[in-house]
Amino acid sequence: MTAIHMKISPASSFPPPHRVPCRFNTVHCSTQRIGINGNGNGSVNGSTNGKATFPEKDPLLHHATLASAAPRPRRIILVRHGQSEGNLDESVYTRVADPKISLTDKGKGEAEAVGWKIREIIDKDGADDWKVYFYVSPYRRTLETLKSLGRAFERSRIAGMREEPRLREQDFGNFQDREKMRVEKQMRLLYGRFFYRFPNGESAADVYDRITGFRETLRADIDIGRFQPPGERSQNMNLVIVSHGLTLRVFLMRWYKWTSDQFEGLNNLGNGGMIVMEKGYGGRYSLLMHHTEEELREFGLTDDMLVDQEW
Repeated sequence: MTAIHMKISPASSFPPPHRVPCRFNTVHCSTQRIGINGNGNGSVNGSTNGKATFPEKDPLLHHATLASAAPRPRRIILVRHGQSEGNLDESVYTRVADPKISLTDKGKGEAEAVGWKIREIIDKDGADDWKVYFYVSPYRRTLETLKSLGRAFERSRIAGMREEPRLREQDFGNFQDREKMRVEKQMRLLYGRFFYRFPNGESAADVYDRITGFRETLRADIDIGRFQPPGERSQNMNLVIVSHGLTLRVFLMRWYKWTSDQFEGLNNLGNGGMIVMEKGYGGRYSLLMHHTEEELREFGLTDDMLVDQEW
């Protein structure tokens, strides 16, 4: 088949038979001149030129595009940071900025342990081309968690890492007064955990808004294969998101379209805990591919939420 290379001809390169405002009369082709609305050889009628000028309508091209699309990752694994100094002693929040709070030694051990758990899950697949890609909150305790859990992976297995500010902890309002925060948390229980906004801070609904933006970025990254360059694409990519308890619950709420009432019933992951979204045979991510029904009920899923995971 002869390849056709087309370019718009400058208006001065041929004498138009008459002037028609706002209309391109011809295009040049490497084999012949085609009049878009003309009557000469090779002319194409504008009302029937779908296959000539709209190659995206070609089913062969459509199938070729699908074949070259990046495969969706096998898993999206959500990890809560290990025990932090603030988890051990809440008075730390009164003198250390939340983003600068570090892990305890116990927290570093929890982080390394969850790394090996993730490695064990991946090894059971039996694939030899697997890799991991990390998204991480910019807080010190999450970065330290990533550093510790990363010890379970050789450098060649790590496709990359992105620090993502939208994965940060819920903002509780800069330095925290311990007594005031205790009162605020009691007020949150009365008002509702999802909509209650801390003074000078955020509500879970505010976190939902920024997580919605991150989710769209994540979906775009998956669709274009940002972490899987051409020639290195595999069905065995695993994404790991290292973040904070509430942020991860809001991420799941947004992904699975859970209601605010359903969110209220969710329990926090423990320090160094993880929850696994695994791709099912229909191509969707389900929590039931990895977790048992009992584990998900303990996390707070209701009958309706479990039925949705099965579907």
